[in-house]
Amino acid sequence: MHPLAIIDRGNEPYETSFAAMRAYTDARTPESQDQLWIVEHPPVFTLGLGADPSHVLDAGAVPVIQTDRGGEVTYHGPGQVVIYLLMDLRRKPGARLYAREFVNKIEQSVINTLRAYNLDGERKPGAPGIYMSGGAWKGAKIAALGLKIRGSGCTYHGVSLNVAMDLAPFSRINPCGYAGMATVDMKTVGADVPLRDVQLALANNLIELLTA
Repeated sequence: MHPLAIIDRGNEPYETSFAAMRAYTDARTPESQDQLWIVEHPPVFTLGLGADPSHVLDAGAVPVIQTDRGGEVTYHGPGQVVIYLLMDLRRKPGARLYAREFVNKIEQSVINTLRAYNLDGERKPGAPGIYMSGGAWKGAKIAALGLKIRGSGCTYHGVSLNVAMDLAPFSRINPCGYAGMATVDMKTVGADVPLRDVQLALANNLIELLTA
């Protein structure tokens, strides 16, 4: 049995986390531990492999970094939970996780986390991430998802959930490639809670679903 460990990397530049994820995955062996990395990033825009750079409307002083995850452009910044999933989906014989199931479990972990704070999130077909399902902010995106799954079945990158952040930078991109998409955080929709609480809640929900 390979436990899924939580690694808290604190506040770390995106480039540092990105390089470390790739290095850990490059060096993996069948005995390497599966890990969840909790991190908070300084402001940064990141582009997925298929991203159209024109979706960055006005980066200003915020760096724009090309990555090897799936998806379009997104923003990371203070007040946002980011959890990277460094896992081997082929680890358990006869019980391997497939990509679609993996994504579904990550999204459900976010939904379960929001529910604990009396917030209702939902999926949108064809648009990865989690969106508010009711109220004044119905349809606004509150969580983003972007993964790299190598041919070996090893994964990195992960999920971000907006807790209490400056949302203005989202207006300087087309989030996930959608012009005019509203983006929101938990504080705006009525859950004013410490970032650390949500980091641990989401990590624990991920462990519960991914190790079941």
